Amino acid sequence: MSKKGRKAKSRGRRKATRARNAPARRRPIRNSKRRAPRGISVRQGDGPRPRRFVATGHLIDSGLMSRYLRLVVENGGSYDLHRFDIGRTVQDFSTAELTVRAPDMASLDRIVDNLIDLGCHPKDSVNSLIKPSDKNGTVPDDFYSTTNYRTVVRIVGREIDVDGQRMDACIVVRNGRAVCARLRDVRRGDRVVCGHDGVEVFPPFKEREREDFVFMASDVSSEKRVELTVAGIARLMKEIKKERGRIVAVPGPVVVHTGGGEHLGKILRGGYVDAVLSGNALAVHDIERALYGTSLGIHLDTGIPVVEGHRNHMRAINTIRRSGSITAAVGKGVLRSGVMYECVKNRVPFVLAGSIRDDGPMPDTVMDLTLAQEEYAELLRDARVVLMLGTMLHSIGVGNMIPAWVQTICVDINPAVVTKLSDRGSAQTIGVVTDVGLFLRLLADELSAG
Repeated sequence: MSKKGRKAKSRGRRKATRARNAPARRRPIRNSKRRAPRGISVRQGDGPRPRRFVATGHLIDSGLMSRYLRLVVENGGSYDLHRFDIGRTVQDFSTAELTVRAPDMASLDRIVDNLIDLGCHPKDSVNSLIKPSDKNGTVPDDFYSTTNYRTVVRIVGREIDVDGQRMDACIVVRNGRAVCARLRDVRRGDRVVCGHDGVEVFPPFKEREREDFVFMASDVSSEKRVELTVAGIARLMKEIKKERGRIVAVPGPVVVHTGGGEHLGKILRGGYVDAVLSGNALAVHDIERALYGTSLGIHLDTGIPVVEGHRNHMRAINTIRRSGSITAAVGKGVLRSGVMYECVKNRVPFVLAGSIRDDGPMPDTVMDLTLAQEEYAELLRDARVVLMLGTMLHSIGVGNMIPAWVQTICVDINPAVVTKLSDRGSAQTIGVVTDVGLFLRLLADELSAG
């Protein structure tokens, strides 16, 4: 080998030795949008700080536990379930503790908001975030929107129950109290609870141990004996009245069309209803029935249309307007029977909320929507039971105004009405799918028996 060749071979061996002794070179780290392998949770370093929650209640039979976990996954998060202690008897609550993670703050906020609304409580106790309103009728963009479940907020280390609980409101802190307030009632400078920190929500659980009221734990169905359900509701109403509790009825005009008016009148005379909330149409057709024996021009005793019966509801409105009011018509002897008559004679307060489609209207009908809502809310205060009888519009409106611990009984021939009320947030609704007139006849008989 030549001298030049030996030098080249020597240089090659030295390069190989240096390469073996040199530390391995790392590939440059690039931003990657690839997802983590399936089955691996997103960790704290890859996203916002995880949140730890505790939930207590009938988590299995209420379906809440599966809703918690499904909610996390469907919103792009992951969870670690640290413990799940199942109650040993039907009376015992179960307890779950889990940590929730998400890849970004928006996803985590969405998950946390929904978990809190379903009754999960943050493990770490923090104060609620309070921000002032900067304009009448408005709140900060990140305000906490209420449910109808019992809610507690933490203010300067002190837990405070929220008063006036209702859904679709905000929480305002005034003079050491926390109250639900509608947007239109907020004033500039009011202190508004924002975000979900320091907020705890307590969903109600239906009583399973009381056999008398087992009907209240059933789903909406038409495949049940109405008599059994009505008997249970009658027992509930009798017990409430023994305890001096308040019962509010929300009847629609179908009460009159199905022949249930006289039975509702009997229930009013028995003292089982403390307030009636409805619309113009109930009063119109009830008074048409009392004055002319018809409803929508159909004679209720024969089921046959009467000559020019289509005029009767307008004649009824005209008669009451001449008297000045429903109360005045009763006092003058013009109106002598019917639901509205029984309300006046038995001093049961009523509110008739108007709408854009109302004929007349009756002089007692409140056409100012804001005022009608105020008067509804006043008569619903401290109610223990609300009977919703064949009116989707007013049932949903009332459902938005009452807290979840008020027993709500919705009666309608159409199961979709009861389901819709539950879907809109009134999960405490007891659905009775039947003819409203039949229901009222059975209920009046049960209440008057014994």
